[in-house]
Amino acid sequence: MLYKMNAQIMDAMRPVHVLARHTRNMFYQPWNPLNYGIFFRTVRATMELTERLTDYYEQPDWDLDTTEIDGRTIGIEYKTVIEKPYCNLLHFRRRTRGLDQPKVLLLAPLSGHFATLLRGTVREFLPDHEVYITDWRNARDVPMSDGGFRFDDYVEYLIEFMEKLGPDTHVLAVCQPCVPALVAAGYMAMHNNPNLPKSMSLMGGPVDVRINPTDVNDYASGRDLEWFEDNVICRVPPGFKGRGQLVYPGFIQLTGFMSMNMDSHISKHFKFFSDLVKGDGESAEAHRQFYNEYLAVMDMPAQYYLDTIRRVFLEHQLPKGELEFRGEKVDLKAIKTMALMTIEGELDDITGRGQTACALDLCAGIAKSKKQHLEEEGVGHYGIFNGRKFRESIAPKVKAFMQKHA
Repeated sequence: MLYKMNAQIMDAMRPVHVLARHTRNMFYQPWNPLNYGIFFRTVRATMELTERLTDYYEQPDWDLDTTEIDGRTIGIEYKTVIEKPYCNLLHFRRRTRGLDQPKVLLLAPLSGHFATLLRGTVREFLPDHEVYITDWRNARDVPMSDGGFRFDDYVEYLIEFMEKLGPDTHVLAVCQPCVPALVAAGYMAMHNNPNLPKSMSLMGGPVDVRINPTDVNDYASGRDLEWFEDNVICRVPPGFKGRGQLVYPGFIQLTGFMSMNMDSHISKHFKFFSDLVKGDGESAEAHRQFYNEYLAVMDMPAQYYLDTIRRVFLEHQLPKGELEFRGEKVDLKAIKTMALMTIEGELDDITGRGQTACALDLCAGIAKSKKQHLEEEGVGHYGIFNGRKFRESIAPKVKAFMQKHA
């Protein structure tokens, strides 16, 4: 019912969106001497704000067609290495020869946003790494004939991807995949899998949400599993390839995240309006780019979402040593050869301080010389993997860690 209602509301708003776009274009005529007057700027700002608030944001493009290596501009080719029903292993293949640089597998979160949320992370690693990423598919576009997707399937995917890339790979997990990444590494170590990665870096992941719980943790752990089944799980309606799939809709997750910081989002949109009226094009464009990504959401498979709620947020199976995969309890102490780094943000309001760093203690079999923790001052959740501090401070330290343990 919620899914269908949301689709109907978006359809009903479509004429308003189209009218706002055409009105904005009509009030921007380069030859008009009044074009840059306060009245025209105000009308255009009002129409653009209306246009954006009534839009439906699809999956953004990567827009990573080139990178710079040793002063040369190199083209990028997007190549699917492994295609799975719910995820593709995507390679950003650099069109040049003679490069012998380390491979890094970026694990994008399956938590409502598309993998393009890590565009800045990918861009930063392209000049000096062979970059691969988990490119998750919108569950509403996966036919029911392809089967379901649960937490264990997620781990299966990661093991398959790591085996494909080989043992000389470095893994960088951002937020939600930190838990399945550790499970995959622990299971591979238990079975002496020769393709265990050289290193694994965990960024802002909910390894143990009992430590300094945030509002997000309280939301997930403050209800029983039946509440989530009854209130946030929907069936994909006709009109989509995944008709009949049970999903956790992206629009519900987006509503939840925005409601936690509603004052901030409202003030940012007021500032966007003001920037448009003042003619501050640079600030306005930064707002567009951020919200084009932030508002583009995808549906998650319901069983995977419910498994995560139960295993990670309600039962805390991994830090308790109770998490099972393929019928075996996963022993993180079995990991010995893989180096491990944890990264947290001082101001992270999604994953509390210490929730990721605890992985260093859980992986007791790794020597201290192969462990490192970084807490970046003045950085929130998204700042861990995007933005100026990521580029100038965090990324260089992660790269140095990978190089040290290559």
